[in-house]
Amino acid sequence: MSESTNALGAYLRARRELVTTQQAGIPDVGVRRVPGLRREEVAMLAGISADYYLRLERGRDRNPSVQVLESIARVLHLDDDHFAHLLTLVAQVPRRRRRRGRRQTPPAGALKLLHSLAQPAFIEDRYFDILAVNRLATALSPGLAVGRNQLRDLFLDPAEQALHPEWENVTECFVANLRQAVGTDVDDPRFIELTGELSLASPRFRQLWARHEVRGQRGTPLRLDHPQVGEMTLNRERLTINGADDLMLIVYHPDAGSSDAEKLALLGSAALPTSDTKDQEVARTPRR
Repeated sequence: MSESTNALGAYLRARRELVTTQQAGIPDVGVRRVPGLRREEVAMLAGISADYYLRLERGRDRNPSVQVLESIARVLHLDDDHFAHLLTLVAQVPRRRRRRGRRQTPPAGALKLLHSLAQPAFIEDRYFDILAVNRLATALSPGLAVGRNQLRDLFLDPAEQALHPEWENVTECFVANLRQAVGTDVDDPRFIELTGELSLASPRFRQLWARHEVRGQRGTPLRLDHPQVGEMTLNRERLTINGADDLMLIVYHPDAGSSDAEKLALLGSAALPTSDTKDQEVARTPRR
């Protein structure tokens, strides 16, 4: 049974394999043929029968109680984000209808705001496709351009990888956020296309995707190593547009009066428009 037809089982199995016997407080005796905990060990620690837990992983029971899920979450060391994701895999909640096969167009007001900002900024969708940018964003990274996909560039573009001294942490965060953003909508064509391409092309992506990490992106400092101005740390803010979670405004800004602010100002000077240069405002087909 595939992940799309048994999302709950795939998630439980992946998270179970990440918990060590030491974390679970189980004596590590003999040779273990499976990574992490065995099914019967999870069941014992959660206070449920091994047969019932097996039915959950195999997709034969998709309506466990919240109390059972809380017990399993405790054993699997799920934090709030991971437990919230677990609930979406079993709750009988109608999926929100989304536009498929069509690129979204950012609202006019959001575009005006984007181009009024004096800091690097761009608009992305839930797949990290870039829909609109301002000049300073592209000066910060050529990969921040309309039609590019940040996940694809992070895993497959050496220049984009060199920009991130903490590349491993950044990729882990992006993949975990993609899991959260897509949720149970795993039959979405764009999602299938993107994850399929990256799974074939990047061992690092395959490794992270198999972990089923779930995490929301929040405001955080981001270290960059720019080829022109060197290392700097910028604050990365991710803001929803019109209260929806499908479109996000991303803004990079330095601490006031810092050397990072001076370096960003240098990039801004180099990015001043010429008479034949315009900001990108209209989405093109994503680069494949």
